[in-house]
Amino acid sequence: MSKPIRRARLAALACLLISASAVHAELDPAAVRIDLPASVPWKAGPNGGSESATLVGDPTKPGLYVVLVKWKPGNTSRPHFHPNDRYIRVLSGTWWIGTGQRYDPASMVPAPAGSFVTHVGGQVHYDGAKDEETVLQIVGIGPATATGAELR
Repeated sequence: MSKPIRRARLAALACLLISASAVHAELDPAAVRIDLPASVPWKAGPNGGSESATLVGDPTKPGLYVVLVKWKPGNTSRPHFHPNDRYIRVLSGTWWIGTGQRYDPASMVPAPAGSFVTHVGGQVHYDGAKDEETVLQIVGIGPATATGAELR
């Protein structure tokens, strides 16, 4: 076997050994925490049309929070607003959004996966999923409330 081929094989073997050992390395939990998808604490929403999981903070208390919301197909909210801005990334599916006090599903516009949406505090909107499950990551400052009963 020629010297360059032997060097190439040794280099490939070294890369393989380094990457294999990296897979088995343990992280310092004081430095980094990884929550794998199977460990996400999903909880059913109040009407059964959605699920949510709090990843950071507590949306019912003052301070930063990060939640996941999973909208089931065919489920939408009615007109409501939140007191503070909320920042939303559509992780999967298509999220449908409308504005105004009159609920009009035909006027909702799509926000496909990858979209970034801002719910402006105090502004009325409604939203949800139409034909497919949709997962959102929502970031905001609590307490996070929704006001809408007086709009109906």
